[in-house]
Amino acid sequence: MKITVKRLNEAYLMEAQNEEGATIHLDTSKEHGATEVAFRPMQLLLAGIGSCSMIDIVDIIKKQRQQLKHIEVSIDGEREKDKTPSLWETVHVHYTLYGDLDHAKTESAIVLSLEKYCSVAQTVGKTARITHSFEIRPA
Repeated sequence: MKITVKRLNEAYLMEAQNEEGATIHLDTSKEHGATEVAFRPMQLLLAGIGSCSMIDIVDIIKKQRQQLKHIEVSIDGEREKDKTPSLWETVHVHYTLYGDLDHAKTESAIVLSLEKYCSVAQTVGKTARITHSFEIRPA
């Protein structure tokens, strides 16, 4: 896997590109002189947990032959205070799933993702305590 990152302006706006040509923009916070028009690198880690876990959960729920219509994930994280580097200390992942889903099977899919399959969660989990919650709504 190879990623290239290039600076786009005189401040900190950057563009990362993968080998397939897909791009994402990155920035930093206003306190560092940025415009905050893109994700910050640490935000990408949270987005990575959400998207990686979502892929796992969709796959697992399909294998369970459940009828998932839609899924949304929100991630809240707290970083270490007054430290450099400032690592993630806690991360909470909340899933909202839509469809006719069994509660126990859905919980199992989420736990399998966060504790076994999601590489991003496993990486961030080396320094942060990752918790989760979920709700099932009708489609």
